[in-house]
Amino acid sequence: MDESDPSILEQLDLVQLTCLNEEEEHTLKSIVGSRTKNTGGTYLLSDADEQLLLNVTFNQTVRIRSISIQSSNVAQAPMRIKLFLNHPSLGFDDVEDGEAAQEFELTEEQVQQGKRIPLRYVRFQSVNTLHIFVESNQGGEDQTRIDAIDFYGFPVVGTRDLSGLKKVEDD
Repeated sequence: MDESDPSILEQLDLVQLTCLNEEEEHTLKSIVGSRTKNTGGTYLLSDADEQLLLNVTFNQTVRIRSISIQSSNVAQAPMRIKLFLNHPSLGFDDVEDGEAAQEFELTEEQVQQGKRIPLRYVRFQSVNTLHIFVESNQGGEDQTRIDAIDFYGFPVVGTRDLSGLKKVEDD
């Protein structure tokens, strides 16, 4: 893994970002809306239970080499993660039974320090949408908290920023 890989938060399509089971006051957009790593007091918090489903859309095709997830509350920090790629939309039923592109468990140290988690680079060569399913948290808490999330890699050369395009309606 190359620690010099740049953040690709700049490539987020903020309009398309969604997160299932997020609290209204503590949303995914609140921690990535600036397209830089969140260092403020905002955080993402799950609502009804510990599970979260982050649907992250990029404004162009990207290659993702690593991801970091940080939480200041270790007991509420994510532990078991499943990553899915390039689905138009996913719900909790889809991720419970679906085949993930990669699964891993975060350690307390990784989430406290926001350490980069290397991804199976060959599977993450052409990503338009990344779905991050947080299945459980470190302490078995009712809510999961994420203070910052970042993605590291590169835009795929030859692709364009498509976030400004509008669908043309046929008359």
